[in-house]
Amino acid sequence: MSAAPVGTREIGRHAVRAELARVAFNRFCLTGFDQVTFADLAEAAGVSRSTFLRYFGTKEDVVLFVFDPVGDVIADALDADRTNEDDWDRLRNALESAVAFLVRDVQELMTILGLIDQTPALCARLREKQTEWRPEIVARLQEATSSADESSVIANVRVAAALECLWIVLGQWSASGGQEDLGELLDVAFAAFSAPVRRQTDAPSS
Repeated sequence: MSAAPVGTREIGRHAVRAELARVAFNRFCLTGFDQVTFADLAEAAGVSRSTFLRYFGTKEDVVLFVFDPVGDVIADALDADRTNEDDWDRLRNALESAVAFLVRDVQELMTILGLIDQTPALCARLREKQTEWRPEIVARLQEATSSADESSVIANVRVAAALECLWIVLGQWSASGGQEDLGELLDVAFAAFSAPVRRQTDAPSS
């Protein structure tokens, strides 16, 4: 279990957190999320409980450590020069970057998603993270020409919808055992926002 460090000053702390998260995740999978305490995690990692708590304040954050950089990955991807794309296309491509980041270890991601799906506390905390990411993603999106003069409500709605697409797609991919193509699933999800083509009906006879 790993996530990209933010900068060189964080590399040491990141390495410790990554190792603690790896050990903890194995314990969660073996024993069950709700049954494991911080004392159990500290013992498994060979550190004191207080040391473990310096790196992770909640058990939920231990499991979701791998998702920590996702907001920045999406926001940074929006900086790419795609002048011919509208907001939906830019968000779709940014999510492609997030997916590429997350699926570096397919089996690990599937295991994490399975644990999240079975644990309401993890689902709730992941939602909180999604909300924490949104302001920066919205700000980057609004820097594009297509959003600059629009209400922030519109950008917030678009970003919230895109993030929801990401979790639905990851859930569907996990349910398929990793067999479905994530890129195709993203395309299908974003196509749901396209205006439906109305079928013409014959005019009623007089």
